[in-house]
Amino acid sequence: MFKFLEKRKKIFVYTPLTVYWIVLFVATSYPTTSIPTLGVSDKIQHMSAFFILGVLLYLTLIFQNKYPKLKEKNVLYTILIGSFYGVLDELHQILIPGRFCELLDFASDFSGLVLAIVFIILLMKVNKFIPE
Repeated sequence: MFKFLEKRKKIFVYTPLTVYWIVLFVATSYPTTSIPTLGVSDKIQHMSAFFILGVLLYLTLIFQNKYPKLKEKNVLYTILIGSFYGVLDELHQILIPGRFCELLDFASDFSGLVLAIVFIILLMKVNKFIPE
């Protein structure tokens, strides 16, 4: 699975990350009155959104070869980049009617990133994949 993704990273990792990040930004830019409710806690929604972002970001950092430091310290940079975006997203929501900047939302974002990293690491161990 990982070898397949690594060989086709542009179409199956880089492009989905870019599209997902744009969709995530657009989705969090709408007032809450414009969004249908899913019947799920907003903390679960935050965690889920950042889990997906974390998976795609972590895979991107593992598979990219342009920046060796990012590849070498992929866990750290996934957390830093994802958390930085989480903070910006929360601050950005102050400007959106019906949305709020909440520390617990950021904690959910952070949790989603950590779960994504653990998930990918476990999958790599099960599949005996070692990034180059």
